[in-house]
Amino acid sequence: MVTFKEIRSQAERRLGGPELKQRLPKIKTPKQLTAVSDDRYLSLMCLRIFRAGLKHSMVDAKWPAFEDVFHNFDPRHVHMMSDEELEACLSNKELIRHWGKLKSVRENAIAMVELIDSDAGSFGRYVADWPVSEIVELWFDIAGRFSQMGGNSGPYFLRMAGKDTIMLTPHVIKALNEWGVFSGTGKGKGDQRKIQAVLNEWAEESGAPLAHISMILAQTVD
Repeated sequence: MVTFKEIRSQAERRLGGPELKQRLPKIKTPKQLTAVSDDRYLSLMCLRIFRAGLKHSMVDAKWPAFEDVFHNFDPRHVHMMSDEELEACLSNKELIRHWGKLKSVRENAIAMVELIDSDAGSFGRYVADWPVSEIVELWFDIAGRFSQMGGNSGPYFLRMAGKDTIMLTPHVIKALNEWGVFSGTGKGKGDQRKIQAVLNEWAEESGAPLAHISMILAQTVD
C-alpha cells in the first residue's frame, strides 16, 4: 500500500507546506471534549441539522433566536417542552420553520438525556471516550440514537465539536480511489469500515490524527 509519506509529499507539492498546515482542522483533547457542557453539544448538533441543505451564514445569524426559544439548549429543559411549545415555533419568524428539524431538537434532547443517564455521565465523556480507531462506529451509534444525524451529519457534527474524525468528502473518496487503496463510493457501512482500516494504517505509520490524514488526502486531487 502507498505510504502516507508519499501522500503528504503530493499534497505539499500541490499547496505548499504552510498552506497545507493552515487547512488542517483543530482537534480537541479528550479532556477538552469532556469539559464541554451538554447544552453546548446539543446546540452544536442542532446547528448542524439546521445547516444541512441551507446557507450556513443564514442559519448562524438566526441561531441566537434558537438559543432563546430552546432554553439555551439545556437537554433536560428541552426534553420537557410541550407539543404546543414546539408548534408555536412554526409561527416564529425569527426561526427556520422546518417542522422535521424543529421536532428533532426535542427528540435529540430526549436521546441525549437517556444517554447521559444510562452510563456516559455526560455527552462529552461519551464522545471523548470513543476510540478514534473505530470512529466510523461512533458515526453509526450517533445515527442510531439521534434524529437526523445519519449520512454526513454525524461526521460533520463531530468535526465541528473537535473530535478527531475522518470526513468522507468527494475529494477524499476520489483520492482513495486514485491512490488505489480503496474502490467504491464510501456510502455504506462496509465501505466506511474499509476506509477506516486504511486510514488507521496511515495513522500508525505517521502518528498523524485521522482528521489531518483525511484533509491531507483530499488535497492530493483536483
